[in-house]
Amino acid sequence: MPTYTYRRKDGTTFDIEQRITDDRLTTCPTTGQPVERLISGGGGLVFKGSGFYQTDYVRSGQKSHSDEKADNASSSDKSATPALPPAQ
Repeated sequence: MPTYTYRRKDGTTFDIEQRITDDRLTTCPTTGQPVERLISGGGGLVFKGSGFYQTDYVRSGQKSHSDEKADNASSSDKSATPALPPAQ
């Protein structure tokens, strides 16, 4: 659902999620003040909250931070593993 920004009569703003087919708000649901919907410059996505990782946006051909950690961990594990004596 899209997020719309409204401005109250006193100048403060708030965001609210509404369906595209819903009518515009005429009053603030919390204060009852008259409101107007603002035209935002950005469409698209709003990324709020946790759940986004650095690896989600790595360009192809580049290693992510977690890939580098895995490479370092696997190379250090190999050097730390003692060699087994040959079987007789």
